Amino acid sequence: MALNLPKTMRAVGLYKYLPITDPESFLDLEVSLPAVGQSDVLVKVKAVSVNPIDTKQRAPKPRVEASPRVLGWDGSGVVVDKGSLVNKLKLGDHVYFSGALGPSGCNAQYYSVHEGLVAKKPTSLSFEQAAAMPLTTLTAYEIFYDLMKISEKDRGKSLLIINSAGGAGSIATQLARHLGLTVIGTAARETTRSWSLQQGAQLVLDHKKDLLPQLKDNGYASGVDYILVNYDPYPYWNTIMEAVKPMGTICLIVDSSGLVDIKPLKAKSITLASEMMMTRYKYDTPDKVKLAEYLDLAAELFDKGVLKHTLTKTLSPLNAQTLKQAHKIIEEQTMVGKLVITNDQV
Repeated sequence: MALNLPKTMRAVGLYKYLPITDPESFLDLEVSLPAVGQSDVLVKVKAVSVNPIDTKQRAPKPRVEASPRVLGWDGSGVVVDKGSLVNKLKLGDHVYFSGALGPSGCNAQYYSVHEGLVAKKPTSLSFEQAAAMPLTTLTAYEIFYDLMKISEKDRGKSLLIINSAGGAGSIATQLARHLGLTVIGTAARETTRSWSLQQGAQLVLDHKKDLLPQLKDNGYASGVDYILVNYDPYPYWNTIMEAVKPMGTICLIVDSSGLVDIKPLKAKSITLASEMMMTRYKYDTPDKVKLAEYLDLAAELFDKGVLKHTLTKTLSPLNAQTLKQAHKIIEEQTMVGKLVITNDQV
């Protein structure tokens, strides 16, 4: 049983959805400690990751919360309490997690999260390094294993990752190489090109230029087997319709900014998939515990050195000012790798 837990905690939240430059976009708050359900663990938060989904959730909208909303769903820490049905984890375990979207996130001293979204963190990674990985790693696992259904039979096939230098693209590149795929990344700056190559991409194209002639010049005139689009697919739609091979698979993780024509998919018998990492928890699917299983599998690969953390920037401490700075960096869309805020006040 947990001992000496406070009744309240520090958190960073919002009442209004405002531009990040607004003084009230984030506020330093004192809130009640979150409740711990029968299948939940309470984590004393050591570090949190800031992702594009955080900025989208905070983006201006005409809504005002009656109670403060705390964002953040990606982090690491120490288990300090748990529900009666939790068996896999124990008090004192060092864990990493990716929580379900909801009113109470991990930008706080403590976070209550379902055990199916938590696993023991890789022992080889610091709390900050581990906090950078859950959401993007789970996204990559779901894309390759659940949506693209890649297995041993697919070794040697080609994968094009549009925007390969971000958090999701970086770990997806690493996992795809582990699965035996040939990875073609895209980037527009020398820093992002170099980063993509470091993550394992064998070829990096310039996504500010037409990708089709670049693919042709590099031996892919007949196209690629898989395409992962980590950016608005709208400006690339005609390109990916032509670039994907017959019977291939395309996966999108970002909403399209405009309407697209899906008719070209039929002639090639293309599978079009859309990835949202929280689908299993949003719809309470019977297999939702698979996410914790994926985190366990990933932890083994991190500790074996097969996968590498993608943390590139750390800020401190976890407060409103720092979170505003982090959201501003993410919204500028120049971030390479992952950004983490360390909660050094706990």
